Amino acid sequence: MQFHFNGFRLGDPDVLEADARAQGTGDVMPAEVDVLIVGCGPAGLTLAAQLAAFPEITTAIVEQKDGPLELGQADGVACRTMEMFQAFGFVERVLREAYWVNDTAFWRSDVADPSSIVCGSIVQDTEDGLSEFPHVILNQARVHQFYLDRMRNSPSRMTPFYGRKVVGLTVDRDQEGRPASPHPVNVQLHKGASGEIENVRARYVVGCDGARSAVRSAIGQELKGEAANKAWGVIDALAVTDFPDLRRKCVINNAKEGTIVLIPREGGYMARFYVEMDKLDKKERVASRNITADHLIGAIKRILHPYTFEVKEVAWWSVYEIGQRLCDRFDDTDDQSPDWQSPHVFICGDACHTHSPKAGQGMNVSMQDAFNLGWKLAAVLRGQADPALLISYNSERQRIASELIDFDKEWAAMLSAPVKNSEDESSEGVTPRMVRDYFVRSGRYTAGTATRYPSSILVDETSDQSLAEGFTFGTRFHSAPVVRYLDSKPMHLGHVAEADGRWRLYLFSPANDLQTDNSQIAAVCHFLANSSLSPVVKYTPAGEDIDSVIDVRAVFQEDPATLRGSKLPDLLFPVKGKLQINDYEKVFCADPKSDIFDMRQICREAGCMVLVRPDQYVASVLPLAAYPHLAEFFDNFMISPHAKSPEVKSSPLLHSATAELAPQR
Repeated sequence: MQFHFNGFRLGDPDVLEADARAQGTGDVMPAEVDVLIVGCGPAGLTLAAQLAAFPEITTAIVEQKDGPLELGQADGVACRTMEMFQAFGFVERVLREAYWVNDTAFWRSDVADPSSIVCGSIVQDTEDGLSEFPHVILNQARVHQFYLDRMRNSPSRMTPFYGRKVVGLTVDRDQEGRPASPHPVNVQLHKGASGEIENVRARYVVGCDGARSAVRSAIGQELKGEAANKAWGVIDALAVTDFPDLRRKCVINNAKEGTIVLIPREGGYMARFYVEMDKLDKKERVASRNITADHLIGAIKRILHPYTFEVKEVAWWSVYEIGQRLCDRFDDTDDQSPDWQSPHVFICGDACHTHSPKAGQGMNVSMQDAFNLGWKLAAVLRGQADPALLISYNSERQRIASELIDFDKEWAAMLSAPVKNSEDESSEGVTPRMVRDYFVRSGRYTAGTATRYPSSILVDETSDQSLAEGFTFGTRFHSAPVVRYLDSKPMHLGHVAEADGRWRLYLFSPANDLQTDNSQIAAVCHFLANSSLSPVVKYTPAGEDIDSVIDVRAVFQEDPATLRGSKLPDLLFPVKGKLQINDYEKVFCADPKSDIFDMRQICREAGCMVLVRPDQYVASVLPLAAYPHLAEFFDNFMISPHAKSPEVKSSPLLHSATAELAPQR
């Protein structure tokens, strides 16, 4: 991490200097805010932690409960989410506390004795090289606490306003549908302690308030879908058992007694059991069955036969119905909205998509919703981007949620299906091998790394993918090891990216580039630092650090010793901060032990530019000489702070509301 660039400071470097506009410690809601976030779940806190980095944006987050979550329902943290946690600065805390899912055991009924179970196979949880981080298990409440710490230690000193329930929400628009004021969203909050109604006006409202979302109802959206008429129970228990895989993730199919998904919990002793219960009648609710914790424990004992199972303590338990539901849109616009109309109300997470918990995707996808939206809101509110950029949230994330629903339906149906009679090929059901094979095939999806955003104003379909086949445009930036030039520190290149709203431009050098008179790295750095057409020059506000909008870094094929005698461009050692001192951490070399050029199939002869969005997704892969193309990419949606009147800028985004954000060329 870097600090001291604004002068020497004592104390914890994670506690940033408070801004003069920082939120106070009282319980008085501001009358006007830029962003009002409703709900302190995973999505709401991800968004709040991201916006807390910008004290110039007035953000408030409210929660109906009286205080922070103490015991969460979700627990699975995917590899992709761990990569995001790295950007938020608390991944080490998660790694220290969490249970690491290294492999999964598949148990089945014994052919000789179908009432007993035997282990059929053990498979690796995630494929080698998929991510530098593991799939882990950690109580959702701990994840919440890490976000709350990040918010409290930010320049904004943000803390939630608890005990607030949304009881009304309207958007003021004129007869043509345009916002009637700078803060067009009117929200009424019921304050639980006093019963008073607080009125808040906001530029934008984001509903992260769960499956019964008041924000979703206010904008006329509804969750559509059907329940699967299947009940499952879940229980966190401290138990004594001779079952040998209590500390290994398991899928256990007992042909006579049903299915268990066993998830070891953090701390070394507790385990979670998802237990298949009875099939529900049509329109029957699970509450009518009066299922108790003893019912769940009894089912676990029968399924684990011949192994013994004695519960010493139940930490938490619940029952639920499998159901997959999805909203048509994730904002307050619709297909009939004018092309120029941008949204002012959004919904994230369970407010717009719900599903069963066994795939372990709910919390992860919800946080990715918010991570996608957060940087876009920040860019618009800081005057960096046209408000029409916000249309891309729905077009990108609604499709991802739809894919999640399809996956969850198939996985939940497979786990609930009867065990197929191995002696009767015509019998219904699935075999344990079919379950295992589907799990293996779906590994990248469950790890969160399979997401690919379609071509759009933010994903350049004209990218030259042949220059870096391992950095697929539209997918997350797949980090790889490098060595930092000036101190020879081994590290991951992707770990330089923080959740700070900045774009990253990685320049990968051709072989021996600096030994030639026509260095391509020197040429592109000269353009970026000096040309009036450069997006770095054009979109960096006066008085701000040169990397405050677009952070440029370079990776060379040479080792640090060879590179030492070379003349490197000044852009790679920019002066920053109040003291205008150099940043020495922009230059990297390939690690000979794990060469990033080989691992990510980067063209050694030509090199390339890889442009990465603030949410860690690859926007474009370009030749080093493609300066005009790079400039054009940003010109399509960015607003120059140097323009005399930003209103005269006509963004192509204004004409793409119904065109899936097709790229403008």
